[in-house]
Amino acid sequence: MRALKRTREVVARPDGSFESLLAQFSATTLELNPSLGTPEFSQRLAVRAAEMLGARAAVVALRHENNWEIAALEGPAQRWDPMTQHRLATVLAERADAPGAELSEGPAGILLGRGLAETLGWAQVVIARLSGGENELLGMLCLIDLARPLADIERQMLEALAGHAAVALENIRLFSRVEQSRKQWVEDFDAISDFIIVHDANNRVLRLNQALADVLGHKPAELVGQEMSGLTILAAASKDGRCMFCRNPKEFHEEFVHESEDRTFLVSSSRIQDARPKDLRTIHVMKDITDRRVAERRYRRERDFNKNILNNTQSMILVLDTAGLISYANRRCFESGYREEDLLGRPLVEMVPAARQPLLVEALERTLHGAALDNLEIPFFRGGGGLARQFSVSVSPMRDELGDINSIVVVMTDITDASDLQSKLMHTEKMAALGQLVSGVAHEVNNPLAAIVGFTDLLLENPEIPGEAKEELRVILQEAQRTRVIVQNLLSFARQMPAQREPLQVNSVLRQTMKLRAYDFSNHGVELTEEYVEELPTVIGDPSQLQQVFLNIINNAYDAVQETRRAGKIKISTSHQNGQVEVSFRDNGPGISKMDRIFDPFFTTKEVGKGTGLGLSICYGIIRAHNGEIIARNNTDGFGSTFVVRLPIAETATILHSAARLERAKE
Repeated sequence: MRALKRTREVVARPDGSFESLLAQFSATTLELNPSLGTPEFSQRLAVRAAEMLGARAAVVALRHENNWEIAALEGPAQRWDPMTQHRLATVLAERADAPGAELSEGPAGILLGRGLAETLGWAQVVIARLSGGENELLGMLCLIDLARPLADIERQMLEALAGHAAVALENIRLFSRVEQSRKQWVEDFDAISDFIIVHDANNRVLRLNQALADVLGHKPAELVGQEMSGLTILAAASKDGRCMFCRNPKEFHEEFVHESEDRTFLVSSSRIQDARPKDLRTIHVMKDITDRRVAERRYRRERDFNKNILNNTQSMILVLDTAGLISYANRRCFESGYREEDLLGRPLVEMVPAARQPLLVEALERTLHGAALDNLEIPFFRGGGGLARQFSVSVSPMRDELGDINSIVVVMTDITDASDLQSKLMHTEKMAALGQLVSGVAHEVNNPLAAIVGFTDLLLENPEIPGEAKEELRVILQEAQRTRVIVQNLLSFARQMPAQREPLQVNSVLRQTMKLRAYDFSNHGVELTEEYVEELPTVIGDPSQLQQVFLNIINNAYDAVQETRRAGKIKISTSHQNGQVEVSFRDNGPGISKMDRIFDPFFTTKEVGKGTGLGLSICYGIIRAHNGEIIARNNTDGFGSTFVVRLPIAETATILHSAARLERAKE
């Protein structure tokens, strides 16, 4: 008040001395405090500037981003409606954008435009720019109709006042932003639904948000200064007057789960150390995670349930990415002999024999286009190498939340044993039907054949028959005898006579059999290799029938190696494992072109007249009657084929024979 009184006294002096002007300037700058709001500051600036320089009127225009508005008016104007204010603000904005000095002085008609000057009733105008840091234009100060032209010292004082006002405006705006930010922070803090409380090193409340205050039944300000031990928050008990949520006050961050009745909260505590050691603030955030915990438990149950299903199914389940690489394999895959490094990250196609890979590639491509394929029979190599096994494969696309295919699910079921069993069953049924047919045909052929042979013998013994006729009769007899052998084979195939049961050594039967062909092998350059495991377990069987089986297989191998230009090689080996004696016949012939038909009756790849196609069928029946098995496969090196005969050892064979006899007795 004293400053304002002194200012009025100085203005009353007519001399306008420098001391008076300086006093007015000092009083004005002191009065223009940045703590004032923008409207009051603008009004005081207009009033004090007009008083200091003796202006009839003063206007303050301020810039807000790209918009200008009249913030204060001191003194008369002929017309001061909103439209006129807008016109004045627009003119000042145009002058602000135009280059020029910080201070402009001249007729109002020139500086503001004649129309606007006449509307306002102003003659002379002084315009001072209010420029902040980095020459940012904050506003304009206009003084109208000064009592006298500005002296140099007055001009300098006005420029200084404009600079001071610009700095004050910047500070006002800064304070306004800070205050707005503080209010916004308070609003945001209170809008958080989680419970938040802040206390000092003495466990006294400094701040809490509205959500927690509502639960406690108080306003936030009412609880500031209260001791944490005096509050009951989420039914947590305080110990020794300390904060119930401070488990380890030395840790700057800690987190734990707190149960409160039927709700679960995650309590996160953070500690902030100020410059002074005792100014330690602790912030507790209590987040209700009840729904999340329930969802997590449900998810874990579903995950464990699905995992148990995947791991306990008898099928192998794989998940492939869109490139065909395996990204997941269930436990059944590893129980089947595959290792993790054999599967994960590797293409599934590599597990399939080269000849069948195009089928799998086509199936995967169709799946990536949305198709689901079932019951594809594809061989896959066994874990750790070895022979491929037959699988029934189903492939299905897996889609993400947007419906795009991002994976392929492959379900593989091993059907090797089932497929073999089905093949054997079909073969058995076919053999039984053919046996009945052949038996009838053989008996019908045998009768006239016996007559042909008998009468041919009588004619050959008749001396009245000419020599030329006897030669023709001998041909008839020879062909009739060959036909009788064929019929005998047919009967052998049809009857499938029960094998004689006696203990025998497979190695001995093989050696006896090889003596029958050793001479032919050596004379025709066929290299024979025999690798017999000594002390081979005894088997129960018919030596004559087994010798017939071995001789048929050896004869086929001999015929096969004769078909190539390579030096013929036949290797015979014996071994025993898994309760069976195994005999292997390996040759380097051309291999077997139709593997699925070699045990079919009357099927042969030999020329007409060189085979009946019954040899391997008879072998199959004999070995089956011995409760064994006979299989054939082409060699992996591409040369020749291998026949394997497996017979149960004596104890196993006796058990199987007794069971079979018991079944027959029941029938």
